[in-house]
Amino acid sequence: MTYIYEYKEWPKFEWNDELLVGELGKVRHNQGRLIGRMEALGFQLREESVLATLTEDVVRSSEIEGENLDVAQVRSSIARRLGMDIAGMVPSDRDVEGVVEMMLDATQNYAQPLTEQRLFDWHASLFPTGRSGMTKIIVGGWRDDSSGPMEVVSGPIGRERVHYQAPPAKLVNGEMASFIKWIENNKAIDGVLAAAIAHVWFITIHPFDDGNGRIARAIADLMLARSEDSPQRFYSMSSRIRVERKHYYDVLERTQKGGLDITRWLLWFISCLNSAFDHSEKTLGTVLTKVNFWDSITDVTLNDRQRRVLNRLLDGFEGKLTSTKWAKLGKCSQDTATRDIEDLINKRILTRGPAGGRSTSYEILLPKHLLN
Repeated sequence: MTYIYEYKEWPKFEWNDELLVGELGKVRHNQGRLIGRMEALGFQLREESVLATLTEDVVRSSEIEGENLDVAQVRSSIARRLGMDIAGMVPSDRDVEGVVEMMLDATQNYAQPLTEQRLFDWHASLFPTGRSGMTKIIVGGWRDDSSGPMEVVSGPIGRERVHYQAPPAKLVNGEMASFIKWIENNKAIDGVLAAAIAHVWFITIHPFDDGNGRIARAIADLMLARSEDSPQRFYSMSSRIRVERKHYYDVLERTQKGGLDITRWLLWFISCLNSAFDHSEKTLGTVLTKVNFWDSITDVTLNDRQRRVLNRLLDGFEGKLTSTKWAKLGKCSQDTATRDIEDLINKRILTRGPAGGRSTSYEILLPKHLLN
């Protein structure tokens, strides 16, 4: 098996311009249209849209790696760092803070040079305890392969399937120096293509013991922000990669086991980006509903717990809301949850579902003008 980095011409990537030009034109058109539409919104809606997008990006990027973060914690952490005053703020765990730190640095400080130290800082923020699960890892430094070659594997112990083996650790320092130099000197390449190339190049080097996928996606977000010359994020690539996770890993594996022609990867990345633009319409709809909902009940007195749980519902709560789930989301007793719910029913903010007894669930009673 010959991996892409073993070719003599590596990393001189090739692609078919004829196959890309049409798709690249479409994605650039959709990118400009989305940014124009968002910039035409009022400040509050833009702010809410950015918060919703960044929250989704952080949560979904971690989900791709099998890590589930608390949405409310992620949202609160981002809001605090952006200086936003939102309802239902909650404290955030250190692992949440670390992922948020990295993502905001990538997107908000996109114009700052990407350096070795900056990447080390991102990595350290992802692993504040110096461990990945129960395994001690090198944090804030390149891997050393002391426990064997860096491999991407799947399957049970004893029957593992090796999907990819990264370059030996002794090559990482030189490989990363070349990568970082290219990042800061690729002005002649279209920004979207540069983001796609940076993603696959970094993930191919796989320079860290862990966290390579999340950092690769953060680098892609940084490059996309540079292509737009804006820190405002109105779409999430990670959310679409999460939906297409199997295809994502498949196309990466085929690319890393193929030659230096990465046209297939570039086409997949562009297609995924277009899907992210389409999905942003749903995000905007959710934001509009949420802002208008709170505007419609400005005179209603609610406690912080009620505001926090209602925000979770408005952000797209999965499944049915029960008093037990309310107690968990609100971090309160079952009795307190029941009182909160009854209060909101009396204020015509919540309504009971058709099922009764232990199956009783509740839904937000949106004003009629929000349902049109």
